[in-house]
Amino acid sequence: MSAYDKVLAARSTKKLTSMDYINNLFGDTFIELHGDRGFADDKAIVGGVGFLNEMPVTVIGLEKGRNTFERMERNFGAAHPEGYRKALRLMKQAEKFHRPILCFVDTSGAFCGIAAEERGQGHAIATNLLEMMALKTPVLSIFIGEGGSGGAIALAVADEVWMMENSVYSVISPEGCASILWKDSSKAAEAAECLKMTANDLFELGVVERILREPSADDGKMFESLKLLICRTFEKNLAIPGDELADLRYKRFRKIGAQE
Repeated sequence: MSAYDKVLAARSTKKLTSMDYINNLFGDTFIELHGDRGFADDKAIVGGVGFLNEMPVTVIGLEKGRNTFERMERNFGAAHPEGYRKALRLMKQAEKFHRPILCFVDTSGAFCGIAAEERGQGHAIATNLLEMMALKTPVLSIFIGEGGSGGAIALAVADEVWMMENSVYSVISPEGCASILWKDSSKAAEAAECLKMTANDLFELGVVERILREPSADDGKMFESLKLLICRTFEKNLAIPGDELADLRYKRFRKIGAQE
């Protein structure tokens, strides 16, 4: 598959959403929590607490919805500032109780409407980056579809970042990049190759630690394997003192792009 084929696959309406992953991994143990305690509850971000086997985990996901009605209700996965503030509230709660944090990322980007800007979209994202870098509890982020710019990295300042094989992660969409560089959005496929936004590209660049096989909705064996893999990763990181864990996370991001 070409890079742009991967982009189209990441955008497919047939892909599993964050709620699909949450339901398959956590089942009926998941309890959703709402609101940022300041303005509203953003349905583009779902968050709560559940048990992964017997391990309590705070789970947060960017949710696009499965059909037209759900996608409109979820704002197509484009979060408002209150969504990122809700996510941070749940992360700080997880840190208080030393619960690991699991994030699912699937968004074309944060909502760029006037209302979001008026309520501090850039500040909300920047605050998440700052606070997540210093969290003294394990954080794991998994890209399950699109990973668009600041809207994605606001939930991806993690100890490890994993990607599904048909997911992408980039500072801008191929269409946006082509429009800026060549004034021609039809060159999106060429831009996708240049952006190095596929899971394989990012693994080679050291931006992500693991590439995962794409599961189907009824792939119970794959979800059991994923659950075990996540649990082992959290168990490993829970054994690391909080200050050291935050320092390792900081060093992880500082070395990205460094020339040896």
